[in-house]
Amino acid sequence: MELDRQKNRVGPNSLARSWWEFFHFQLHNHNVLVDSADSSIFGAIFELKLPSIYTKSSVLNAPKYVIVFRGTLLNLDTMSRDIHLDLKCMINTPHQSSRFKLAMHSIQNTVDTAGASNVWLAGHSLGSAIALLAGKNMAKMGFTLQTYLFNSPFTSSIFERIVHEKIQQRIHIAGSVMKAGLYAALKVYHHYHDDHDNKQDDPFSVLSTWVPYMFVNPDDHISSGYINYFAQRGEMEKFRAGIFEEIATKCTLESLVSCALDKKSEPFHLLLSAELIINNGKMPGFREAHGIRQWWAPHSQFQSLIYEYGN
Repeated sequence: MELDRQKNRVGPNSLARSWWEFFHFQLHNHNVLVDSADSSIFGAIFELKLPSIYTKSSVLNAPKYVIVFRGTLLNLDTMSRDIHLDLKCMINTPHQSSRFKLAMHSIQNTVDTAGASNVWLAGHSLGSAIALLAGKNMAKMGFTLQTYLFNSPFTSSIFERIVHEKIQQRIHIAGSVMKAGLYAALKVYHHYHDDHDNKQDDPFSVLSTWVPYMFVNPDDHISSGYINYFAQRGEMEKFRAGIFEEIATKCTLESLVSCALDKKSEPFHLLLSAELIINNGKMPGFREAHGIRQWWAPHSQFQSLIYEYGN
């Protein structure tokens, strides 16, 4: 839609329209989400309008509305703003952007109108980061929205890219113990300075029932960190270090720095549960591994792994 806007493709010349119409969606009340900073379209609200030939039983689990968010576009009109927001994701502050605030407002309004069970979220890359954070916020309010996250950014340590598995495993354990110690120290400090600190403030306690679908590629260094993020929990249990991993799961080194300055900060990538869909097919390069097209390509090699907190 944003590329159509940039290239003045309207009416029958629009390329985006055929995609949503093929799946019987319509643009709800012409509702596109526009970033006030650069006037670009970063999202849209679609409403399912099925022909009468479809029976209720055949579309029992279909959504009424889908709210979607695009990824980074490295074009002249959008590059500066999109990269700025990518950097906000890296330093754990995407919630401060006007783009996220508009997205959150639109989601809340749609849920208020249609109910949480009728609303799905989806996003790719930067848009996936917006959908993830919005989905988390809605879960904290008691609304678990079905969410599809494609190549969602994960801020990971360079050590996680070490090839030798045994060395990487031990570095991860040492890092988890270190982060657990720092996290505990910071929590003690903030508890001492705020008598109202309690377990209800811990986002982990309210996110356990939200299980988003996460689509990741091992060759995509932007999103692949989620693979180890979930897998290392089981490995830590083998070393009887689960308590350290549980705490470290909440933290990145970047977020610990933020926490030192602001006790209300929360790791951007924090997730308790997810269903990972991993594309194990060989990619020509990073651009393809991070791209959206891989997820509808034929003959793909997908692997599904379900991680549920407490199980």
